[in-house]
Order: sequence, then structure tokens, then C-alpha cells
Amino acid sequence: MATFVDPFASPSPDQVPLPQAPLVRVIAQVRFPKSLAVEERATAAAFQKLVQAEYPVLRHEQIQTVVVGPEGTAQAAETSWRFADVDNHWRLSLAPEFLALETTHYTSRADFLDRLQRGLTALHQIIDPRLTDRLGVRYIDRITGPAFKQLPKLVRPEVLGILGTPLHKYVRHALTESLLAVDDGVIRMRSGVMPPNATHDPTALEPVAEQSWILDLDMFSEQSQPFTSTEVMARATRFTERVYALFRSLITEEFLRQYGGKP
Repeated sequence: MATFVDPFASPSPDQVPLPQAPLVRVIAQVRFPKSLAVEERATAAAFQKLVQAEYPVLRHEQIQTVVVGPEGTAQAAETSWRFADVDNHWRLSLAPEFLALETTHYTSRADFLDRLQRGLTALHQIIDPRLTDRLGVRYIDRITGPAFKQLPKLVRPEVLGILGTPLHKYVRHALTESLLAVDDGVIRMRSGVMPPNATHDPTALEPVAEQSWILDLDMFSEQSQPFTSTEVMARATRFTERVYALFRSLITEEFLRQYGGKP
């Protein structure tokens, strides 16, 4: 096996399409100072008019938040508008403090970023936030079934940890988390084995009824910056490139072949 190299000190690798990729969810979120206008139906209606061609299904939800005050902590409910396609493969969420795009049907970086651009354009027209408080892009892979037994061939030993030792057959739950400071952001990397019917994050990954291996790469920046869709898209593009470079450094060419790629 080739020597492990620093993925951030080398040119970004070319993208290799994986028709059967184990990518179960991709999320991009932009947080901004609270906009009370989002609570109003008129605001949601104006936003819906701009996005309904792609996201015709609207759901009104309440987000439970924790408020800290002089008398301690208390729970409060905030409005969230969820705009989805008819198959619920794509969802654009608008809340008082964030816009999020997520999908369980990722096809390409270009498609995802194009959709994010259109969502940001709608956000600018209707809300016009002046600051970006946080930007994050997150990719979650999950390996199950026969491929799970082939992990040593699919994932580099530096990532497998205890799974690359004779103790692997005894492991039921082993999750590793690392924070990597990269350029203008941080990557939270979580990887490991989850037992059946378990998840490390119920808000982003539904449990499955079998043992699985997950790779969760989340790049984010909490540096407040003036909001422009051009600036947000430039950073989001860099984040996707950085996450992909890290992903490629953690897997083998056998992984690419396993999921339909041509390395």
C-alpha cells in the first residue's frame, strides 16, 4: 500500500464519480444573526415562490432550542420552513438563524454547489443577512453489508485503528473523533463502527438494523464575515475540495472500484 501523504499539501485530486457511493447524506449550512422575519408566513411565502420549482413540498416545523437567561435555562420553539422535492431526496431549510441544504441523493459536487448557490440567492433576496456567523459542509458515508467485511481492503489502516488488528472480530462499537485545523476552517472527522440500530448523530444519520462503519467529515468555520453569496460560495467550494482531498487520502483504490469508480 502506498505511503500515506498529507492531503492538504498536495494538489486536489481529480474527482472520481462513484455510481454506488456509500454516501448517505450531504449537508451545507449557513448561519447568520437571527431574523425574526423568518417566523412570518409572508416571508416563507416569498421564499417559497423563489424555490418551489425545485422544492415544491413545504413543511412547517418547530425547532426546540435552549435559551440561557438570568433565571437559568429554558426551552423555546422556533419556526423552521422545510422545502423539499417530491421524493424527499433534497431539502432546503430556512430558520431564523440558518439556511441548510441537505440531500440523500448526491450526484456530484457541481450539482450540489449549484443548488446551494440558488438557495443563497433566494436567501439574499428575501432575508438579506449582513453577516455569516458559521459555514459548514458535511459528508457522511456508511459502509454496510458484504463490503463491511472488506474494510481492510477499502480503508487505509491508519484510519481503521483497532479494526485493523486481530481484535476486530470483537469490536461492536468504536468511534474516533479528530479536529483538523485547515486553512480558514476546521474539519471534524469521525469514523468507526456502529452497532445495529445505533447512530452517532440522530439529527443527520438514521440507524440501520446492522453493524456499519461510518466516515463523517464536517468542515466548518465559525468566523463571522460579511454576507455575500459570492463569498459564501467561494468558501463552500474550498470546503468541499478540502473534504474530498481528505476523503481520498483515507480510502484505497479498491474502495473506488467497489463503488463503481474507475481510478
